Amino acid sequence: MREIKRTIVGALSAAAFAVSPAGPVAAGDYNGDFMARVGVTVVHPDSSADVFVAGALLPGGNAEVSTEVIPSLTLTYFLNKNIAAELFCCFARPNVEGKGVISGLDLGDTWIFPPAVTLQYHFDPIGAFKPYVGAGVQYIAFFGESVSPALGTRIQLDDAFGFTLQAGVDIAIGGGWYLNADVKRTWLDTDADWGVTGLGRVTADVDVDPWLFTAAVGYRFNLSDVFGRRNAAEPLK
Repeated sequence: MREIKRTIVGALSAAAFAVSPAGPVAAGDYNGDFMARVGVTVVHPDSSADVFVAGALLPGGNAEVSTEVIPSLTLTYFLNKNIAAELFCCFARPNVEGKGVISGLDLGDTWIFPPAVTLQYHFDPIGAFKPYVGAGVQYIAFFGESVSPALGTRIQLDDAFGFTLQAGVDIAIGGGWYLNADVKRTWLDTDADWGVTGLGRVTADVDVDPWLFTAAVGYRFNLSDVFGRRNAAEPLK
């Protein structure tokens, strides 16, 4: 996980210094009610599970959800220069694998849709850098679960809500364009169940608790820019 953080932060810092203007960033670079970002996100579940067979806890039974690298999108709306609301979305297809006494047991994989909504506070810029923090909720929808090749049965996962914390930084590179580094941490759990020959249905309480590390490129704008109505005298974002 530390390698992931260092790689993202290092790449963005190097790019920012390479393309940032030599002088201070103009205040106008922070105009615009909306920011759209396209990026790459590492979804790293800090997962664990309590496994139950016929309602009894299976000692040493555990499971984990795989780490995935996926494309992602965010849309941020600024209520004023410091307060904003952000919608994050993406799709991923992680694998679920048994651990502990069921180590190596492939429980199948599933599509997930994990949108997150956060309310953010954006600090005043320090040169080209504008850090922010946020808090909100994340919803994970599980669908398209596959049949486990080991068990010959389909794992079922319940949709879940969780609480999210967030921190990040936008780096202005001029003309309304930004580089972005962002990290989110969500606490949520889900219920899983699947069939095992000779045992019937097996259930699990799964703590997913994902970290989301994102590196992105963003553009900040007003809707009037999109429809070509911005006053030519106004500064660029």
